[in-house]
Amino acid sequence: MDLDAASVMLLLSVIFSSSSPHQYEFVPRSVNCTEAQRYCRQNYRDLATVSNSGDLSDLLRITDKRLNKKLDNFWIGLVKTLSTEWKWSLGDPTFYTNQNSLYRNWAPNQTNGGMDCAFMNQDGLWRVDNCTAQRFFICYNGTSKGFVSVLQTMSWRSAQSFCRAYHVDLTSVRSQNENQLIQQVMNTSGASSAWVGLFRDAWEWSDKSPSTFRNWAFGEPNGPLENATVMVSSGSRRGQWEDWPCDSLFPFVCYEDQFTLIKQNLSWAEALRYCRQNHVDLVSVTSEQMERRVKTVARNGSTPAVWMGLHHYCAMDMWLWLRGETVCYQNWAAGDGRGPLDCSRERRVGAMQTAGDQRWVSLPPARALNFICSNYED
Repeated sequence: MDLDAASVMLLLSVIFSSSSPHQYEFVPRSVNCTEAQRYCRQNYRDLATVSNSGDLSDLLRITDKRLNKKLDNFWIGLVKTLSTEWKWSLGDPTFYTNQNSLYRNWAPNQTNGGMDCAFMNQDGLWRVDNCTAQRFFICYNGTSKGFVSVLQTMSWRSAQSFCRAYHVDLTSVRSQNENQLIQQVMNTSGASSAWVGLFRDAWEWSDKSPSTFRNWAFGEPNGPLENATVMVSSGSRRGQWEDWPCDSLFPFVCYEDQFTLIKQNLSWAEALRYCRQNHVDLVSVTSEQMERRVKTVARNGSTPAVWMGLHHYCAMDMWLWLRGETVCYQNWAAGDGRGPLDCSRERRVGAMQTAGDQRWVSLPPARALNFICSNYED
């Protein structure tokens, strides 16, 4: 079973918001992939990296307005290498912490053959098979225990499309605890074996991003001499990828980072001034997905917390973002951000911790911290 591509993309755009860590820029010049990469690195960050289905929606949105109707493909930054590695289908790097993307639970002598897709047996051990084999599969639906056993046999690629359309993705397994939970789901449903989201390929992103997200069209990649990737913008393969020789001529998409960590120790007011002079503003965090992106940037900070564009408005005793939005989404540390503040003693502003669970904390604005700037208006 292969789902209609347009239906899949519509569902994916609902599942994922478009709060990408990247700002994409379409370049209408048709060049080979090497020239496209050189242009992006000179004028932006790099050729486009895609981390999840929200990024796919963003790419289609910006290229719909710019592409010549006769040009249905454009370069993105996925290129072929000489080595193969095991990767998770759910490729968003922010989903993984502390190297838990490297967890494996192989049965003996499983990874030396030429088969490239992994499944779990009812004993909890993983094995490999041809990706076209028909198996039950396990989807991840976005919650801590959100593992769904689908008792319908599909190829690994079709199972991936199903999970992305109706849940989030084929399941990743990041720990022994998750392995046991999935094993229990399988045993309860009666599945003797099931695909999980682990696969291997020889492709990597031009910017060396850890993203393992792939969205190949059916039958792709399929050419030994085709070492670069285009995204299809129309037709039945809209939003899907094909491999092409690098000397082919296509327009392309570059990206810039949406957020930038500044490792200078400044007060909140100094950080605000710096961001507005050199970028756009101090970062606002208005959703859980955006917070995952900001957390990834904040982890590299050299101070215990990093400034955000969050401040306490004393006249109304409430927390606001710099552009005046009230704080609907919030993730305060225990005892912070709640209850009245005595503004006659000291004003408070907001920061995100750089370690642990990275909660928000309220601090005096004179404290000297690293900070995160946003590079584009929402």
